[in-house]
Amino acid sequence: MARNFDLSQWARPEMLALKPYTSARDTFTATEGEWTFLDANENPNSTVVHRYPDPNQTELKNIFANLRGCNEDQLLIGNGSDEVLDLIVRAFCTPHKDEMVIMPPTYGMYAVLADINSVGLIEVPLDATFQLKPKEILAAVTPNTKAIFFCSPNNPSGNAFNADDIKALLDNFDGIIVIDEAYIDFTEIPSWSEKLSDYPNLIVTQTLSKAFGLAGLRLGIAIASPEIIALLKRIKPPYNINTLSQQHAMTVLRDTKAVNAQIVESIAERKRLAQELNAFSWVVTIYPSDANFLLIQVDDASRRYTELLNQHIVTRNRSSQENCENCIRISVGTPQENDNLIAACKSLSK
Repeated sequence: MARNFDLSQWARPEMLALKPYTSARDTFTATEGEWTFLDANENPNSTVVHRYPDPNQTELKNIFANLRGCNEDQLLIGNGSDEVLDLIVRAFCTPHKDEMVIMPPTYGMYAVLADINSVGLIEVPLDATFQLKPKEILAAVTPNTKAIFFCSPNNPSGNAFNADDIKALLDNFDGIIVIDEAYIDFTEIPSWSEKLSDYPNLIVTQTLSKAFGLAGLRLGIAIASPEIIALLKRIKPPYNINTLSQQHAMTVLRDTKAVNAQIVESIAERKRLAQELNAFSWVVTIYPSDANFLLIQVDDASRRYTELLNQHIVTRNRSSQENCENCIRISVGTPQENDNLIAACKSLSK
């Protein structure tokens, strides 16, 4: 049975009352026939991109909705997931009053967005195995807590969270729950977007940056109830996704055979890397991963990071993160790049 959720009780009143900007392309759109457009003060001389882009990304949404099995009115496309996450914070959290909960170690932008928007931050660290602690999270919630943010699979640990723990949060927190699924394509675990009909307070975010190989386009997606999406659309910039990004993304999404093959290869390479790296004496722990990277604990992260850098291998030292002392995060590369990494690791001093 679906939970009751009254959007008006959780969204900022000024956002609900906001009269959104109406662009020229919102006022009139044409898909067929020859038209003379004299409504948007554009340069009339063709440069391929002399016209404003579709502010609603209608065609791109249609393709992505078919791919993910949802409706177009359940989608908002942002200039990267960061814009989508920022819109969510601004839509629901009143500055200098409301709070949001995060569970470190986690994606660093959640805390940054809280600071940018003057929103209080409650931190409930993951346990030693990088899993949620639902009882502690719910106990930390206050009357001013508007949202809970986390990613599953998690960054930087790589693991997906226990489904029962996520369900415990969804069943017991009435506010907004944001599940960031940037790495969902690298695991066989189903997306929580399949549960939107049961949890109208749920927002799932995904991205085309990882598995789809479009990081340079900056395209992030929110999947939520039509009511939440309509609210987010009120405050998004009118032309936030440019024409070239929309066109290239549609080309990739219309035929995902290459993407699917790359996902299969990445998962196989992730397994191979874990096996190879586990043989080195200076590697202490390789954490289970459902993403396209591995978090590994080593004897001295600063030393090993520098040694690899000296061999032109760039990894990321995550030692400053909660429960990540002496941990390095290594992205899964191409087979050749992974061979380069393994060769470099073999030459490191013991």
